[in-house]
Amino acid sequence: MVRLSLPRIGRFGLAGSAVAITCLMGGSAGAQGRLDARYTASLAGVPIGKGAWVIEIGDDQFTAAASGMTTGLLRVFATGQGSSASRGTVRGDNLVPTTYVSSITNDKRCEELRIGLSAGTIKDLVVEPPTVPNPDRIPLTDAHRRGVVDPMSAGLMRVAGNGDPVSPEACRRTIPVFDGRMRFDLQLSFKRIEKAQPQKGYQGPVAVCGVQFVPLAGHVPDRPAIKYLRSQRDMEMWLAPVAGTRIVVPYRILLQTPLGQGILEATQFITAATPRPAPATAAAR
Repeated sequence: MVRLSLPRIGRFGLAGSAVAITCLMGGSAGAQGRLDARYTASLAGVPIGKGAWVIEIGDDQFTAAASGMTTGLLRVFATGQGSSASRGTVRGDNLVPTTYVSSITNDKRCEELRIGLSAGTIKDLVVEPPTVPNPDRIPLTDAHRRGVVDPMSAGLMRVAGNGDPVSPEACRRTIPVFDGRMRFDLQLSFKRIEKAQPQKGYQGPVAVCGVQFVPLAGHVPDRPAIKYLRSQRDMEMWLAPVAGTRIVVPYRILLQTPLGQGILEATQFITAATPRPAPATAAAR
């Protein structure tokens, strides 16, 4: 969401948030559930963006949609807004992303992206404008387009087992992300348990994960933003549960930047299990 909503100055500062919010791993949904969340982004304590994220998990399909825009002082320098959405099927206990689309507009340009997936393999890709050729860019191969999730689908993570999903297990994973231009991993590790306290909605425990950004292909290694993100060891992602499922999603993301601490945090996190429809009776049939 942050990547969608912020122009260059904000995007560099909160690139880790962009990556992170940009995690829907295939996994057990457990039951139907819904999330209606609102987020704010700040840099060194100054509000710079806001966004919304709505997730629906049903019996046979799921959808996740986000929108965001620049706010506050950042609008004095530039404006930006965007939206994105991911959808897919629910097969047994697995969420299987099939389509991702996004549109980002700022003062200088409009970027459109569409990704089609089949069983974790990129089958269709449209990026406008195209990536600028650069001999120093690590080339993307077919192997980099297999076994991946799209950016939106990188935001919902399934926790194995039958216990409380808010546990160290929530952070024990590596997320393989393909964002249309770059292939990278997000390596998560457990740090501690905290408590979510948004203005509205869920008040309860969250799993705090350390996050390591590992670029694999599609990037220019010597670019300052890439080198900076690779060196970061203090990025955190706070994961909260979606009711009725074993899915956890980012509630809060923290990243140190050259301009100060970047924070993406939910001010509203309303989640509820959706009752399954009652089976039809013999008389109804």
